Amino acid sequence: MTDSPTQDHPPDDSGLWARVDDYFAVLAPEDDALVATRRRADEAGLPDIAVAPNQGKLLQLLATLTGARRVLEIGTLGGYSTLWLTRALPADGRVVTLELEQHHAQVARESLDAAGVGERVDVLVGPAADSLSALAEQDVEPFDLVFVDADKQQLALYLERTLPLVRPGAVVVVDNVVRLGAVVEPDHPDDRVQGVRRMVDLLTDHPRFDATVVQTVGVKGYDGFALLRVLP
Repeated sequence: MTDSPTQDHPPDDSGLWARVDDYFAVLAPEDDALVATRRRADEAGLPDIAVAPNQGKLLQLLATLTGARRVLEIGTLGGYSTLWLTRALPADGRVVTLELEQHHAQVARESLDAAGVGERVDVLVGPAADSLSALAEQDVEPFDLVFVDADKQQLALYLERTLPLVRPGAVVVVDNVVRLGAVVEPDHPDDRVQGVRRMVDLLTDHPRFDATVVQTVGVKGYDGFALLRVLP
């Protein structure tokens, strides 16, 4: 028997996706600090591209499930996802987050300080590739979880430079990799799409990364994330 479109396979409907996210929002409630972080970013003119609350809660759960103590984030923006991640860590945990724009970093620092977690977060300003290389040179303590939410053009490079910084068994999440389905087009003109495709080429049969991609719909529209585990 063929399933009805109203059962398991509803038609594309971004309005419906948003209403479903709203329904499940009781499982990922935003407190005053999270709301204030979003509001500060908006008032400061930052682009409205932070993760949705349910996605922030997913990051928090992944950090908790993996027992993460040290988290690396590539792409701070206004610090919204940073706050979700920081709250998942034990008292001695730490987040190191990389941000290209000084203005974005300052807004994030203000929000994280206001939320009471600023002392547990290092915000490094500059090109992420350079910051990753600098961290490797400093021989920092390995990270347990990595969240990549930066420019898609350099995803493959970010993953390569992340490898020396993580422990075996670490989890890596790469956001926004489906690009409204454009990733299936080999000659797509968007360099962000091509950046995702280069990442997939890198991950295919990679000796150190075990990976999958999950498509998602919701208040942020149609996209998806890659979930990776670092092998010994």
